[in-house]
Amino acid sequence: MVYRKTLVGLVIATLAGCSAAEEDKTSSPEDRGVFERRNTAPDPADNALKPRRAEQAYARIALNCINKQYPSKISHVLNSAADVAEPAKLTPLFYGCFDWHSAVHGHWLLIRLWGQDLVPDMDDEIAAALAANYTAAKVAGELAYFQGADRTAFERPYGIAWFLQLTAELRDIAKGEGSKAEQAKLWLDRLQPLEALIVDNIKNWLPKLAYPVRLGTHNQSAFAFGLFLDWAARSGDREMTALVREKALDFHRQDRDCPMAYEPSGEDFLSSCLMVADLMRRLMNQREYAEWLSGFLPALPTDGRGDWLEMGVVKDPTDGKLVHLDGLNLSRAWALEGMASALPDDDPRRAALLASARLHGNSGEQAVRTPHYSGSHWLASFATYWRTRRGIDKNSSNPAS
Repeated sequence: MVYRKTLVGLVIATLAGCSAAEEDKTSSPEDRGVFERRNTAPDPADNALKPRRAEQAYARIALNCINKQYPSKISHVLNSAADVAEPAKLTPLFYGCFDWHSAVHGHWLLIRLWGQDLVPDMDDEIAAALAANYTAAKVAGELAYFQGADRTAFERPYGIAWFLQLTAELRDIAKGEGSKAEQAKLWLDRLQPLEALIVDNIKNWLPKLAYPVRLGTHNQSAFAFGLFLDWAARSGDREMTALVREKALDFHRQDRDCPMAYEPSGEDFLSSCLMVADLMRRLMNQREYAEWLSGFLPALPTDGRGDWLEMGVVKDPTDGKLVHLDGLNLSRAWALEGMASALPDDDPRRAALLASARLHGNSGEQAVRTPHYSGSHWLASFATYWRTRRGIDKNSSNPAS
């Protein structure tokens, strides 16, 4: 597997977004777990103000917030007064990092870096934090929440797609040997009841979805479909593969002239056009995809320049919606690389796709330095997904190949 080796000088400002100062003053230490109490404090390694490898900084960001309960934004259906509770009581496993889906991909980030041996000096700390969260009791609490009335659409499709990415990551690690493989098997077994319920909900939903959701935010269908397919390939779930494949081809096989000039919208973190292109390369062989892409994005340059696609600009990084555009740059980077990976080596469009991916990815990684929790609680996961080439690594599977 190929990893980007560039070093990013992320210093103490990177982690300020998860500082103890932002912790809710009314929450007593007894109400928080040991890892929340420990990781809301500044990291001692930051005191020296020495640059650290990007992976180390990203892992620290996730450790600092996966059990940080406040501030919090919940999407919560109340069926009675009994449903009024703190986030950690409602969803006792995934309640940190501001919202449920960010808590999920914060956990995924840690599993990814731990499983790929990218932060060996932090392995013990990461394993201890995850073990404290992946208990039978906490998983049972998550399951009970999902089983509540009127919650079948909870975090659909974005959050549950990231959850399947998390369990797919554990499956990859579990296929190996040694103590990490054994630990991954244990955690995967613990999460299996929640995974089974989420998968059933997706399978019940897909046949009812009449149209694609082409937004640039959480409800977008193309991004989620891509992660669903990646999970299905790793889990061997042929039914899921068939359902997503049929729906994606029905929605997008005839798509033409996607209007890139209309992007981005002011609060996008996913490209409506590029995520469709990144999805479709999972469903077509090389020849089919090259031909389809010519109709879908006919104006892709062939001169190798990277500035053909203007990057998203954030004018206020403290605004939780405007900062989405930093994530757009990162998700565009991985989509552009995914598109290039599916084209023949001599396709003249590849150079421009890869050049633009580098510009977008580097810009997005600079934004992970933000001291503002509005961005820091989630951007590190996007940077890790791009940086480690998760969507196009050696374990990815194309059912059309």
